Parts: sequence; C-alpha cells; structure tokens
Amino acid sequence: MMKFLQKLGKALMLPVAALPVCGILMGLGYALAPAAMGAAGETTGLAYTVGFILIKAGGALIDNMAWLFAVGAAVGLSDDHDGTAALAGLVSYLMMTQLLSVAVVSALPFMNLTEGTSTYIAFQKTAGNAFIGILAAIIGATCYNKFKSTQLPDWLAFFSGKRCVAIVTGLVSIVVSVILLFLWPLIFNALVWVGDAIVGLGGFGAGLYAFFNRLLIPTGLHHALNNVFWFDTIGLGDLTHYWAGETSQDVTWSLGMYMSGFFPCMMFGIPGAALAMVHTAKNKKAAIGLVTSAAICAFVCGVTEPFEFGFMFLCFPLYVVYALLYGIFTVITYYVGFRAGFMFSAGATDLVFSASLPAHANTWMIIPLGIAAFIVFYVVFRFAITKFNLVTPGREDEDAEAAESNIQLANNDFTAIASGVLAAIGGKGNVANVDYCATRLRFEVKDSTAVDEKAVKAAGAAGVIRPSKTACQVVIGPKVQFVYDELKKML
Repeated sequence: MMKFLQKLGKALMLPVAALPVCGILMGLGYALAPAAMGAAGETTGLAYTVGFILIKAGGALIDNMAWLFAVGAAVGLSDDHDGTAALAGLVSYLMMTQLLSVAVVSALPFMNLTEGTSTYIAFQKTAGNAFIGILAAIIGATCYNKFKSTQLPDWLAFFSGKRCVAIVTGLVSIVVSVILLFLWPLIFNALVWVGDAIVGLGGFGAGLYAFFNRLLIPTGLHHALNNVFWFDTIGLGDLTHYWAGETSQDVTWSLGMYMSGFFPCMMFGIPGAALAMVHTAKNKKAAIGLVTSAAICAFVCGVTEPFEFGFMFLCFPLYVVYALLYGIFTVITYYVGFRAGFMFSAGATDLVFSASLPAHANTWMIIPLGIAAFIVFYVVFRFAITKFNLVTPGREDEDAEAAESNIQLANNDFTAIASGVLAAIGGKGNVANVDYCATRLRFEVKDSTAVDEKAVKAAGAAGVIRPSKTACQVVIGPKVQFVYDELKKML
C-alpha cells in the first residue's frame, strides 16, 4: 500500500505543478478586489477589475482541481504515460460525478433524497471533489494498463487495444458509482455525527476538528465537518456568524474558535515545513520549484492544496503529523485568545480584512504564534524527514539520481541516442517494458545478459544500473524525456 501511495504521489506531481500559479493569481486578485471573494470593499474601478480577472483565472484551476487530478494523475499512473490513460481518467470522472450528482441520485426512488439533509449535502459535495478525481485517475490508469493490448474478435476489431480502454473504464466506473451511492453518505453522515460530538469539547474539540479537517483533505470528506463547524448545519456556523458582524455574546461559543488556529499554520507553519523540505532535499532544485511557490500561496491567501498534495501521498505518515500540528495550534490559539476569521481561507489577506469585524481579538498575536508555528513545523518536519528517511518533494530518488540532474548528454541527437541505447540493451525483442523517471530510462528486460554496458555509454548515455535480474536503468540525465519519446517510437 505504501509503495502504491508513493507511486500515486509521484503521479500527482504533474497536476500539482499547475496549482501554485493559480494560488498566486488568486492571492494577488484577493488583495486587489476583496469584494470579489465576499469580503468588504469596492466593487468598481481598475483595481477591482484587475483583481476580479486574476481571481477568476486562478479559480479556473483551483475550482476544477479534481479534473486536473483525473487527467494528470492518470497519465502518471499509466505504464507508458500515454494520453489514452488521461482520456480514461476523464471518462471515469465525468461518469462518476454525473451518477453521484444530486440530480441523478434524487431521481432514484430507492434513495429518498431530501433537500437540506446531510445525505443531500453529501451528494452535493461529489462534484469537483478531489477524491473523486484521484479515484477516477486510478480507475482510468488501471484499466489502461490492463486492457491497452486487448485483442477482440474480428467483428469487434475496431475496439481492440487502446480503443477498448474507455469502454472498460466506463463499465468499471458505473460499478464503483453504485458502491459509492450507498457508501458515500454513510461515511459523510458519520463525520457529521463526529462533528456534533466534538462541539461540546471546547478548545480541545476545536483542535480535534482542525486535525480531522486536514486529515480528510485527500478524500474531500472534510466538507462534512466544515458544514458542521463553519455553516449552519446544526445551528453552529462559526464562519457565517463571524462575517455577519456578530460577537461571542450573540452565540453560545467563542466566535472564531473554529477558524483562528488555521492562520498561524497556513501563513507560517507551511513556509517552515517547506523550508525543512528544501534543506533535506537531495534534488534541491525540484524541491524549491514546488514548495516555495506553494508556501507563498499558503501565506498570501491560504491556498494549501499545492503544498499538501505535493507530499501527502508521497509520505502519508508525515501528512498525519502535519494534520496533528494543526490540531495543536488550534488548541493554543483558543486558550491564548487569538480570534480571526476567513471568508476564503486562512491567509494574510483574510486576516487583514477579518480584523475589522467585531469578533476579532488579539490580532497582534499572529506574530508570536506565527513565529512559533514556523519553528515548530520546521523542526518537526526536518527531524521526521531525516530520522525516518521520509520521501518528500526532491527526495523521491536516490542520492545518485539527484546528482544525475547535472548530467549532460554527449549530444542532442535524441533519435541517435535512443537507437544506440535500444541496440545496447539487446534490441526491441529484449524489452518487456520501458518507463522513465527524472533522469533514467527504466527497462524491464527479458535477458539481462544481452545488455552491453560499454555500448550503452558509447551511445551517449552516462551509465547503466541493474536493480534486479530483470531491471535495467540507463542513466540519461534531465533530458531523459526526449530520449524516451524517441525510444517509444522505435518500440
């Protein structure tokens, strides 16, 4: 299971790489046009217009993140990164979201779906759900890997091979949707029940909520808890009451207690964790490219998905620790009296605007709380990564592969290099499968004795590594994709 999660984590790097830019766009847009995100502010003028456009441009990706996962992760999980897998992932996503939509489920007589109930809300949350997107990618890629070479009878020959993948994916998606039709509301309602139970636990309950909120992000089921604590599902509504201009005197709890703890974690904790990842990375360029922009997104506007999805599947135990730190800091903020709220998320922009509302308290404490969060997140992440040799961005490959990022090919004739490498490993007939990583071509060969290491180097590659009797890795360097593309044409 852990190996599969790591493989999924690597596959998610492709769509995740598109998220930081949208976070930055939304952060800048929110700063220019807060009214476009529901906060107070001007709704006319140049600043509002520019901000509105930036928000919508960034939101195009954030709001459709599940689509990115369904397509991008499917490509990453497929054996040969073929576009057919992306199509299969999209087919699965569209089919499942349609079958699990409120419109379809409410039309089923045996479901008895009533508007306003938690079950109704559960099916409202399937559209755009990251979990559904990732599940679709897994289904699409699995169907592609298993059925891409299927040979059908002559009268169905048109649908043989890759053309049958979408058909099989659709059938599997129907079965999975039927299972989720009964399973999804049970899990969602169970989490609502947990939320109800947490409400009476005061500051400790707020910490439990923050922990489960982050822990459930990969599944999308955090929406179940959010509906309990932020909105009026059970008459609580921390977010709605806060932004309505009320105070703790108007409600039965300390207003803002279910939002305040996210601010030091998102604004300062994530940058601290990101710095730890950079310091412990073997391939620092890769780590800096991903986590630095993600940290900026988190600080400015509280968009955390680029950071979280960047490592949650690569190293889920560390993600559990990450969620636990949210819980701890939420308890701390409750007892020290720091209160703030957000309309969008717990970034600097929302902190500034929420400080003008009556329920805010001790806003200045974000400085000591933020410094503490930065230090704690940094120390905990750095210790855990180095102590247990955890896989995080920039640490996916061995030390040797990190060094290989600086390798230069003998020339840029990728066709000639691919041809020479193919001949050196025993020709087309000796290749059972081929894939590539950051710097290497990864072959599965039928006869390892047919691999000529001297010929591989003569072809322009840097060397050969043999992890097992049937595996052969040819070290190419950062231009490996171009050699791989030519190699696939030859195969």
